[in-house]
Amino acid sequence: MEQVVSRDNMMAALHRVEANKGASGIDQMTVAQLRGHLRERALHQVLLPLYDPDFSDSSYGFRPGRSAHQAAQAARRYVAEGRRWVVDIDLEKFFDRVNHDILMSRLTRKVKDTRVLRITRRYLQAGVLEGGVVSPKVEGTPQGGPLSPLLSNILLDELDKELERRGHAFCRYADDCNIYMQTRRGAQRVMTTLTRFLQERLELTVNAAKSAVDRPWNRTFLGYTLTFHRKPRLKVADKSVKRFKAKLRQVCRRGRGRSLGKVIEELTPKLRGWVSYFRLAEVKVIFEELDQWLRRKLRCILWRQWKRPNTRAKELMRRGLTEARAWQSATNGRGPWWNSGAAHMNDAVRKSYFERLGMISLIFQLRRFQRAL
Repeated sequence: MEQVVSRDNMMAALHRVEANKGASGIDQMTVAQLRGHLRERALHQVLLPLYDPDFSDSSYGFRPGRSAHQAAQAARRYVAEGRRWVVDIDLEKFFDRVNHDILMSRLTRKVKDTRVLRITRRYLQAGVLEGGVVSPKVEGTPQGGPLSPLLSNILLDELDKELERRGHAFCRYADDCNIYMQTRRGAQRVMTTLTRFLQERLELTVNAAKSAVDRPWNRTFLGYTLTFHRKPRLKVADKSVKRFKAKLRQVCRRGRGRSLGKVIEELTPKLRGWVSYFRLAEVKVIFEELDQWLRRKLRCILWRQWKRPNTRAKELMRRGLTEARAWQSATNGRGPWWNSGAAHMNDAVRKSYFERLGMISLIFQLRRFQRAL
């Protein structure tokens, strides 16, 4: 506890938070109000170096020097070595179901200061404010702060140690755990025994609907999946593409009454962030397809903004189409989406037009990232 509340530790916690200069969260607490709210990060800074050195090399989530990218690369390596079956375990509502007594018993193995243990339990039991009434928590960990991920790793380290004891190849990122096996029969046996282990030892439930024994290329791990070639390659999972498209659609819908430049300005950080995360992808065609799809969405915005046939004809002529072709296209009676993918819009609103407005290319960004690796 003396380490936790030492001036150096508390000031380090404060400076780390203030350096982020983040906006307030759901509690509406601003950075300026943080000086009286340091206890949780201070605990984290003392507990992390106590536990992290003994965590498994196959644990990648919420650890310094560890990342989802490393986990995805390890998964590819295991499959390339011939482990062509995966036990994909999803823990049901993990952060809401953590048993406080079991977690505290794991903490007491290393932490002997009863003051630290007491304050940690109070953190776990902090109530939820709903309708002006505070409901005390009897299980689960508060989400959003830095301490909960560390506590989850402390609890699930017991799973890691069990997998290491059995000699399994696995990757775990927080509550997302994949074990790679050479045979289907062996994988099914592991699924059965681990489900029982998690229930009996940690009182955690495996979500049967989301967990499975399957081929790695049929499953998604941290947004990635794998090809089924003898030398597997990382690719963006279909689910990840669908989620990304849904986010981009929201921006494009809001863009119908704004200039295209403003829409592109809002899209740019989302595009950069997405391609940065998926920069390990070795299957590049999806990035090219997304580029084409997004340009079509932007052409669709323009077509809607032009509204009337005479405006559309004038805009098409201004962009180089002949008068006859412009009027034929403007009065074809087709909807905005069809027209946005038609030859007249591709000829009139070329890729270079979007580039001049600041539009970035996903495939170009991907290649640039990979050249730097």
